[in-house]
Amino acid sequence: MSKSTIQQLAEYGQSIWLDYINRPMLENGELKSRIDNGLRGMTSNPSIFNKAIGSSNDYDQAIIKLKSEGRSTFEIYDELTIKDIQDAADCFKATYEQTKGLDGYVSLEINPLLARKLEEQKNEGVRLFQKVNRPNVMIKVPSTEAGFSVIEELIALGINVNATLIFSLHQYEQTALAFQRGLKRRLDSGGDISAVHSVASVFISRIDSAVDKELDDQIAACSNDGERQALEALKGKAAVANSRIIFDRYQELFATDEFKALAGKGGNVQRVLWGSTSTKNPAYSDIKYITELIARPTVNTVPEPTLAAFLDHGVVAEAFNDDVADSRAIVDKLQQHGINLTAINAKLLEDGCVAFDQAFEELLSSVEKKAEQLTV
Repeated sequence: MSKSTIQQLAEYGQSIWLDYINRPMLENGELKSRIDNGLRGMTSNPSIFNKAIGSSNDYDQAIIKLKSEGRSTFEIYDELTIKDIQDAADCFKATYEQTKGLDGYVSLEINPLLARKLEEQKNEGVRLFQKVNRPNVMIKVPSTEAGFSVIEELIALGINVNATLIFSLHQYEQTALAFQRGLKRRLDSGGDISAVHSVASVFISRIDSAVDKELDDQIAACSNDGERQALEALKGKAAVANSRIIFDRYQELFATDEFKALAGKGGNVQRVLWGSTSTKNPAYSDIKYITELIARPTVNTVPEPTLAAFLDHGVVAEAFNDDVADSRAIVDKLQQHGINLTAINAKLLEDGCVAFDQAFEELLSSVEKKAEQLTV
């Protein structure tokens, strides 16, 4: 039997995780079937849970039961999501064991409303890790100025971390350094670092959407054919160029003597994970952000339609064959046209944090409405 494209990718050195979760897929064998077909992990977020819980009847009986027990809205949400994460982690247990802890993870996000409260965020990460009580869970922490310290603290405590919402090179560097500091602290305190794993989640498609909009505005105002063509040639290039630059920095940071010392004591590399990899522009390939980001060792977490598309017509081939200088040249050309990728990435981070807050509030609102309607 021929191997699926995501099985081929795994053998090459890139793991595909699914950016989705719901109760039916955990109960009807769908997730186990996907795992058999090569899926190696799963990520979640408040938007995903809001869709799963608020837009279906799949959780109604559990909500009725929890409400009858006098649980608050947050407690109902907490029980529902943790149950899903536990069951998904159990489905991936064999993957986790077979890959010796490289893959088989399910990610659960800390309440984003705590993002600016360092101590509360750390404590919530510890609580979630302990309550899920599975070795193959990753706690999602946004890579903000406050988040870097939380990442370090959780790693030092031996908690797996998915550092998320990375757009810029600066964010990535600080995330990787926080991870390494956490490992060193754990090692210095006599802890085992061999079972601690982490990914640094770099967001992709939103960058092209933002940059392409600025390019389109300039194209619409441009009367020079040569200039217009130069602008058109830059469309759809920014996100992958940004990722290529980040990946180059990853290779540098994990080749230092400092990290080699940690690796010699069992420390694991923090892999780069490509997130937000659905194609937003219909003019681009529906698997653009898988095909153009194939590199090892990395992870790509994809939504269901993108996964189906890659299984159907994806091809496994190294994407980062060019010199990183080519990617830097793209960023420089954008700058020459007045498009500052650093500023765009900063705005995307700000918007992303707000969107995460809103998604969490909407999720709690959905749970509250459901609880009220079902227990009248």
